[in-house]
Amino acid sequence: MQVNERGNILKCLFLAASAAVLSGAATIAHGQELIVNSYGGPYEQIIQDAIIKPFEEQFGVSVIYDAVGSSQQDYAKIKATNGRPGFDVVVMTASQSLEGCREGLLEPLSVQTVPNLAHLNAAISAVAGACGAVHELQYLALLYRTDMFEEAPTSWTDLYDERLDNRIVLPTFANIMAAFLTQLMSSVHGGDVDNDIDPGFEAMARLAAQSIGFEQASAILESYIRDGRVWAMPFWDGRAQLLVDSGAPVDYVLPKEGSIPLIATLNVPVGADNKELALQFVDFFLEKTSQERWVEGYKVGSARADIEVSDEARARKITTQADLDALLLPDLSSLASNLSTWVIRWEPAVVP
Repeated sequence: MQVNERGNILKCLFLAASAAVLSGAATIAHGQELIVNSYGGPYEQIIQDAIIKPFEEQFGVSVIYDAVGSSQQDYAKIKATNGRPGFDVVVMTASQSLEGCREGLLEPLSVQTVPNLAHLNAAISAVAGACGAVHELQYLALLYRTDMFEEAPTSWTDLYDERLDNRIVLPTFANIMAAFLTQLMSSVHGGDVDNDIDPGFEAMARLAAQSIGFEQASAILESYIRDGRVWAMPFWDGRAQLLVDSGAPVDYVLPKEGSIPLIATLNVPVGADNKELALQFVDFFLEKTSQERWVEGYKVGSARADIEVSDEARARKITTQADLDALLLPDLSSLASNLSTWVIRWEPAVVP
């Protein structure tokens, strides 16, 4: 046998073996199932249309959507099972992401495993920590009844208008919105969001004296302004937009003093059964086109400043570098360590 002929035979055998390996890998990937845990209601249909169906089509896999439990309950399940909760990807908040990472229950992420992390705003990613991929931002907005205001409010201090006496509802301290609002009010009244919080508690006490009460669930808070019992209240801008789109006589603003964002993250439990596909899903969610669909579909902001969205979304959501730079970013680890003290202080200091 000639040397050249033998070389060609070996080359053909090598190519055949490589093709067999690739074919086997493709067979393994095709038909895999990924379990994604997140919210139900309108959120479920939006994530199905904007993210899950395109992901299934591109990767040839099946996604099982698990809309059971709140983010707090989901993290409790991760903790109780030592990182093996039965789902592969979970939507949580940056606070839970930090806690889970600290306790070794969530998979650390990097640009090697999730390349699109490189396109996220560095300051926002730092807030969420090493285990959280920031896939959306909602800011604390001022929601108001358009039939009760001749002109739109522009400042957080507009909540103290005497016309709003007994026309405001506030979140309980069990809702993270209350802590963020206290930090925000501290900044507005001469303190800051992390260390000098006294002005925030004093401002919240004055605001509570004007309110009709406190509620924990966002859905219940929303009902007060929908039926007209309340004329103004703090609320997340994403949910506020859904309320506007429903036809309710409401609108919302980002007050001139700025706002604190609710940072939502995608996380992978350390004991996820399908970790490789989970990381691909996280990366897919952070793709430029995916983020554009998500911003337009769920009416939220993005930690990617390079997305191209409608003028309406651009005007109302966090979508640009300037928008991201204007956000007030508290130290969530410091907040977590202070919460127990603040909860004790909240009842006598704020609740009338």
